[in-house]
This record gives sequence, structure tokens and C-alpha cells, in this order.
Amino acid sequence: MTTVTDRPVDAPPAAAPGRRSRAFGFNSVSPREKVARYVLLVFVLLITIGPFLWQLSTSLKGSGEDIYTRIPRLLPAQPTFSHYKEVTDTIPVLDYARNSLVVAVLVVGGNVIGASLAGFAISRLQFQGRKLVLGLFLATLVLPGEVTIISQYVTVREFGLANTLLGVALPGMIGALNVLLMYNAFRALPLEVDQAAIVDGANAWQRFLYIGLPSVRGTISVIAIFAFIGAWDDFLWPLIVLTDPNKYTLTVGLQYLSGTFSNNPRLIAAGTMIAFIPIVIVFATLQRFFFKGVEEGAVKG
Repeated sequence: MTTVTDRPVDAPPAAAPGRRSRAFGFNSVSPREKVARYVLLVFVLLITIGPFLWQLSTSLKGSGEDIYTRIPRLLPAQPTFSHYKEVTDTIPVLDYARNSLVVAVLVVGGNVIGASLAGFAISRLQFQGRKLVLGLFLATLVLPGEVTIISQYVTVREFGLANTLLGVALPGMIGALNVLLMYNAFRALPLEVDQAAIVDGANAWQRFLYIGLPSVRGTISVIAIFAFIGAWDDFLWPLIVLTDPNKYTLTVGLQYLSGTFSNNPRLIAAGTMIAFIPIVIVFATLQRFFFKGVEEGAVKG
């Protein structure tokens, strides 16, 4: 017996009771939720970008302009670049920047090479004590840097690297967190690929160079970016290790912009912006490789 309905033949079937349709389901956003999202995005943007814009504005304000007004003023009334020139006249910016670049290159190179090798060994190779080594790396994340800073200094001094740029870079050349990031990245690769490579006669180095590294370029870019930022911005450790002013890094050398009895916030803001420029350049250069590597993800054939 055929049942006749009023629904046209080409009409889509009615939605089941108690279920949301695809057009108004979980993917749909109500106007109130959309407004709340944009308000939250603006709030986060103000928190992250606001201090940078304020420092930039302060560095461009003239000496006769009051920066402590009751109502904050972002746009300078008398913009000038004289404070940047005054910074270069007060401290040897290029020399300090060169020292910081040397330290940053050593730290980035050490983390990219050392963390990649350690992460690959822990995740892809079978050896006795592998879990113990992984546990030790995890345990070091619990300790803050200030706890081990005295032992680090004693070690660097015993190696004869005190007051050297290599001594500044040495403790940060292999970070435990970076090793764990590479461990997770290599661990995500299918085991069948390693097994097929072993059958074809590939040794551990060949599997690392031709299978592992091309598949974790996104994680390597993340490590390189954050290792550079950490080494470039570090202040406490270079201040402890270095005693020769000619070997100061840029962040340590900027302390000369602060006077004993008075400070010029415009001058300090200009020095801060000068130190911030290399970070922008590095991130702008590597960010496309970072996002490209993250999107590729899988093993290439």
C-alpha cells in the first residue's frame, strides 16, 4: 500500500524532532555571540599590541611634550626621531647588537641541531634508559631558571668561558622544552615509515636526515623563532656572566640609558624599539616557513 504525502518530490526531508538543522546548527553564530567574540578579540589586541604602540608613541614624542597627561595621548603632537639618534650617540648600539646576534645565532643553532637529534633519538630509537632520559627532561621543566643559575655560572667559570659570548649562549643552546617539542613532532610520524626504511637498508642517520627532518619543519621553525627571541631578550644571565662593557649584549647595554638621578622615558622607549626591530625582522622572515611547515605536516613520499 502506497502512502501519499503532501511534501513535493524534490523537497528535502524534514529535520528530525529535537535536532538542529545544518543551517542553524552548532556552526551557526548568533549576533550576540558574534559581538562578544569581537569584543574579546579587541580586548586581547589592546593587551598585546597596546604596550608596543605606547612605547613607539613615547619614543616619537618631543622633549617639550608631556607624556604623563591625565588622558593618555597615543599620537605624538610633535613627532621626532631625535631620541633614536641620541641613543646611538649614548651607547654603541651596533657593537651591542652584534654581540647579541652572535649569542642568538649560537643559541638557535644549538637548539635546532641538538634538540632535533635528542628528540629523534628519544622518540625513534630503542635504547636502554630511554624512558629515564625522557623523565629527566620532563623534570627539568619543573625547576625555574633562577634555581640553577648559580650552578650554571660555576660550570661556565670552570670551563673558562666567563666573560665570553660563548659562555652567555652555552646554557641556552639546548632547551629541555625544545627537546620535548621535537620528541612529540617525531613521535607523530608513522612507525611503518621507519620500518620500511630499515628494510631498504637505511641507518639511523639516513632516517633522521631524509625522513624525520623534512617532516618536522614546522616545529623546527617554532624552535628557531622562540630560541632567537629568548636569547635576544635575555638580560639577567648576560649581566651575570659578562664583566667587560665591550662584550655587553644589547639588552644589557641599554641600562646605560638610565641615569643615576633622572631617567628620560623617551630615550628608554627609543632604545627599546631599537632592540625590538631584529625580532620583527626574524619573525617576518621565518613566519611563512613556520605556517607552511605546520600546514604540510605529514610525511612526504
